[in-house]
Amino acid sequence: MADIILGIESSCDDTSAAVICDGVLLSNVIASQDVHRAYGGVVPELASRAHEQNIVPVVSEALSRAGVAPSDLTAIAFTRGPGLLGSLLVGTSFAKALGLALDIPIIMVNHLQGHLLAGFVKEKGQESVSPSFPYLCLLVSGGNSQIVRVDSPLEFTILGQTIDDAVGEAFDKCSKMMGLGYPGGPVIDRLAKLGDPTRFKFAKPHIPGLDYSFSGIKTSLLYFVRDEMAKDPSFLENNKEDICASFQKTLIDILMDKLVKAARQTGIKEVAIGGGVSANSGLRARIAEEGRKRGWHTYLPAFKFTTDNAAMIAIAGYYHYLAGERTPLDVAPVSRMADF
Repeated sequence: MADIILGIESSCDDTSAAVICDGVLLSNVIASQDVHRAYGGVVPELASRAHEQNIVPVVSEALSRAGVAPSDLTAIAFTRGPGLLGSLLVGTSFAKALGLALDIPIIMVNHLQGHLLAGFVKEKGQESVSPSFPYLCLLVSGGNSQIVRVDSPLEFTILGQTIDDAVGEAFDKCSKMMGLGYPGGPVIDRLAKLGDPTRFKFAKPHIPGLDYSFSGIKTSLLYFVRDEMAKDPSFLENNKEDICASFQKTLIDILMDKLVKAARQTGIKEVAIGGGVSANSGLRARIAEEGRKRGWHTYLPAFKFTTDNAAMIAIAGYYHYLAGERTPLDVAPVSRMADF
C-alpha cells in the first residue's frame, strides 16, 4: 500500500501544502504574502493572519492537484519550527485537527531539515539526482547560515554556523539600507550581474573554525556608503551595480572559504546547498566552479525548492514516517529548535 504524505509549511510568510506518494511529488502549492513589501520585512502578526486565511484553500488545492482525497492520506507532516511562532501555530493546529479528524498520525519536521533534504524530492517524469551519504550541505537563508554534515536522512551534524546574523539577513538589511527594496537577495543578485565585483572591497571577518559572522560586513558597507555619499550625494545611485556586485562577492567569498575548509577537513566530496539564498546566481555559479576545481560532486536544488515550500517538509516527514516516528497531539510549535 502506498504511503501518501501531506506536508504543511508555515514557518514564515509562505503558506504551502504538498502531497507526495512513496517519495514522489504529486503537488506543491505555495501562497505568498506580498503585504510585507510595504514594511521592508515580514510583520509577524500580518503573517499569521494571512496563514489563517490561506491554509484551507492551499491544502484543498494541493489535494486536488494531486488527485488525492483526504481519506487517502497516510500521515501529515508539518513544520514545528524554527520560525515565527504565530505562523507555526497555524500550521501545527491545522495538522493536529486534520490528523485527528482522519485518525492518521502527524509528524513534526524541523524546517531546516526540510531544506537539507530538498534534493531528495522526486518528480514524475524527471530524472532525480540526489547526493550520496555522507554529504556536506551549505544551508543559507534569511535566518540561518550553517555547514551541516548529513550522514542519512535522519542524521545531521552542524560543523559550523553563524555567531550573529545570517547571510540572508545581511542581503535584506543592506538592500534596505541602500533603498533597493525587499526582499533584498533577488534585488542585489540582479544588480550584481551588471556590476564589477572587484571594484570595491569590504571587510571580511576572521572567525576561527567553521563558524560564520556577517554583522561586520553590514557595518563595513554602511560606513562605506555613508562616507562616499558625504563626498558625492549621487554616489550610491551612480555606483549601485558595482556596490552590489562587490558586496555579493564578499558574502560568497566568506561562505565558500569555510565550505572549502570543511570539505578539506572531512574529506567529503559530495556537496549540496539549500535554503533561500541557494537561489542566488552568484553562489550557484561559485559552488559549481569550486566543484569542478576540487573534484566535488555538487548538487543545486531546483529554484522552486530553494524558498520555503511544503515539498521539502513532506519528504522529510516521509523519512520520519518510515523510521516509525509519530508525534503526539499535545506537541507545541517552537520558534527555535536546538537540533534537527
